Amino acid sequence: MNKLQILNKNEKEQIIYLLNKQFGINSLQGILTKRGEERIFLFQGNFNEKQIRELENLTQIERAGLYFAKFFIDRQGNKQIRLSIEGTQILSKQFKKNIFELNKQQATKWMQGQELNIKTGKKGFLIMKYKDNYLGTGKASQEKIGNFIPKSRRLKSKSIIN
Repeated sequence: MNKLQILNKNEKEQIIYLLNKQFGINSLQGILTKRGEERIFLFQGNFNEKQIRELENLTQIERAGLYFAKFFIDRQGNKQIRLSIEGTQILSKQFKKNIFELNKQQATKWMQGQELNIKTGKKGFLIMKYKDNYLGTGKASQEKIGNFIPKSRRLKSKSIIN
């Protein structure tokens, strides 16, 4: 299994650049790590990079931090960032664009894992929001918003959202 990778300053700046381009985010506090090519984790704990590396030398670390985002390559070959539910919640105060406000019915469908048949006039990733709650990222196309909520995290009942 490959080692835990701590992203360097240039890699972190590239992610901040993509976050700025997509959502208007200018800064990101913490250490970014990944294992593999796609999933990015945000560590905001008390360890520094050196301490994380020392721990990795003692024992294998599956990941350091919270699953934050995933790289996504679109059909044109452009790299984008798709934020996890927790990623949208961590950055909630920094979003300046591409936020899609849901009503109660839409939020319920969204949390059940359904696509939303809505024409947004936008293409690309949108931050899904209901009232003060950030519910992850959707992918808007001409006719719908695609849902990425994992099956294990979907609502089972008709409506729990207030």
